[in-house]
This record gives sequence, C-alpha cells and structure tokens, in this order.
Amino acid sequence: MTMKSPVSETCGICGCRLHRRGRYAEPSVRGRSHATKHHYVAERFFGRSANRRGEVREPVFRKCPWGFEGEAGVYCYDCHELLLHNPVLLPRDFERLRRLVVSRGLAERTKTRNLAKLAGRIRLFHEVIEAGLETLTRRPMSKSPSDTRLQRAARSFQRR
Repeated sequence: MTMKSPVSETCGICGCRLHRRGRYAEPSVRGRSHATKHHYVAERFFGRSANRRGEVREPVFRKCPWGFEGEAGVYCYDCHELLLHNPVLLPRDFERLRRLVVSRGLAERTKTRNLAKLAGRIRLFHEVIEAGLETLTRRPMSKSPSDTRLQRAARSFQRR
C-alpha cells in the first residue's frame, strides 16, 4: 500500500507553501505563510460583511459584473493582508484616477442614495488594474530602477 503525500497549498500570488496551523499573522515566517482566503469581489459590494454578520446593507451590485460573486482564492498573510489590502497609490496615481473618474461621468459633488456612480468607479478601478497587468505582461521583462531598489530592499529584509 502506497501512502499519498498530502497536497500542499500554495499562495495564489507568490507561490509560497501555506499552512493552516498556529496563529494567523503572528510576526514570524510561520505567521506570514498562514493560508487565508480572499474574495475576488468583496462581499460588502453585495451588502454582506463577515464583520457585520446578519446585518445587510444596500448592495453596490445586485449581480456581480464579473461573475465571481462568493468566489475566493487562497493566499499567504503577506500577499493577502499587506499586498491586496494595501495597494500603493501615490498622489500622481490619485490625480490620474480622478481625471478618469471625471471623464467617465462618475464623479459626485454630493452623495446621494444611488450607488450607481460608486459601482462605476469600482468597475473603472478594476479596468485600470486589468489594463496595467495586460500592459506589463506583454512587455519583455526588464530591470527598471525601481525593480533594483525593490530587490535591494527585499534582500535587506531577508537578512534580518
């Protein structure tokens, strides 16, 4: 009789091996590699939230525009909490996004009960991310100055 080795989970972004034992997010390599799920489209867009169990709010989307309502991927703590939940957006990025919002008629001078413009901004933000990913995956890989800085920072962090 042959023993099957357990299938190990890996992070959907960085590819690290994941585990489900111990405490999530503890400040250690083990805490950073703990498995966690991330909904592709936030539950709160449909009026639900794990933080407010039983409380339903007005949904931004009645139906998921991308067809992924309730679906999730598995990621490590680092990629889930630090990368996905904390994107780096600089002042110039916000200005460019604001110009796109205005040009698409999605700006709001005064908030109303209608969430259609918010839904439009969410769709637009996904479009921005999708366009950036599409552009970068078509380019040949090259070392930009920011890549070099990031690599130095990563090596410095790994030495700790």
